Amino acid sequence: MTINCKGQLIDLSSPKVMGILNITPDSFYDGGTYKNEKDILNQVEKMLNEGATFIDVGAYSSRPNADHVSEINELERILPIVNFVLKEFPKALLSIDTFRSSVAKSCIEAGASMINDISAGNLDDNMLQTIANLKVPYIMMHMRGTPKNMQQLTDYDNITKDIIKYFSERIFAAKQLGIIDLIIDPGFGFAKTLEQNFEVLNQLELFKMLDKPVLAGISRKSMIYKTLETSAKEALNGTTALNTVALQKGTSILRVHDVKEAMECIKLTRLLDC
Repeated sequence: MTINCKGQLIDLSSPKVMGILNITPDSFYDGGTYKNEKDILNQVEKMLNEGATFIDVGAYSSRPNADHVSEINELERILPIVNFVLKEFPKALLSIDTFRSSVAKSCIEAGASMINDISAGNLDDNMLQTIANLKVPYIMMHMRGTPKNMQQLTDYDNITKDIIKYFSERIFAAKQLGIIDLIIDPGFGFAKTLEQNFEVLNQLELFKMLDKPVLAGISRKSMIYKTLETSAKEALNGTTALNTVALQKGTSILRVHDVKEAMECIKLTRLLDC
């Protein structure tokens, strides 16, 4: 199972790590941490050295009730980052965390490799066609509504079946436009209660029927720290535990804040007959 990133074939039959680089001031864990070019480059270098295959850059916080960021502001935040990161690390594979087609297009044209869309094209009617034109890998996540209201939209008949149906429809729409490299993300923490997050994780192997690589973004999320009655800062051990479960259930990409620990999860679980 491979995807084509700027002419480089990435084999996802062996799990990979995507390091998170939030350049928003209000992200739930590391918001405002990377305040200048030096901090950002140091963090990117650290994640690449620790084994990250992808770096996921986001300039729009999608945590519950996050503030709205205008399209212009998002572009002003993210485009300079893409430019100077790729100047310093020209071989880095940058994923752009955006649901806006104009931001996606500008960043790919600046040298980014793939798009990570929390809305699977539902928040921008031009997104799927833009991805088809750009011919880049596309991560489509499950969410309902917007980050502002998603936590009021948690009523499902059967959550895993409903998400699989959602992906079937979005994959069909993408394929109709000629999009080839698709990755699916069940969207832990997006329009889901704590209990529903664990239900989806427990049934993650069922997503194999869609025949697409699965990305799991569990890192330091509330399903961990609220369950353990702690904080995002104290949620690394819980993250490692659930990343291990995700890998055992067939996850191809772990999207994480802590690359070294995720790489250790992969190394150890590959020695198991999962």
